[in-house]
Amino acid sequence: MADDGKLTEEPEIIYIPDEEGNEEEFEVIMKFELDDSDKKYMMLVPVDAPDGEEEEVYAFRYEEDGDDLKLYTIEDEEEWNMVEETFNTLLAELEEGKTDA
Repeated sequence: MADDGKLTEEPEIIYIPDEEGNEEEFEVIMKFELDDSDKKYMMLVPVDAPDGEEEEVYAFRYEEDGDDLKLYTIEDEEEWNMVEETFNTLLAELEEGKTDA
């Protein structure tokens, strides 16, 4: 294993129950807050996505209460558009940073 001088972080994993109550495993790929609100958002991808398929990214608004994490679906179209735009901007900045290295 090559050591490129960077620390590799352990992925943050959360479990979300599906409709049948089975817990599905998701990796948190990004967390952020929108500038004009105190709402926090996280972007997740399923850990066990089938190989060869494009990963679907899920967005949730979240609140932390001590050790409890509460996820809320984003149902407002205007809020969804802001979250999607912020995610795409941050993702582009991350990709740009990788090519500069």
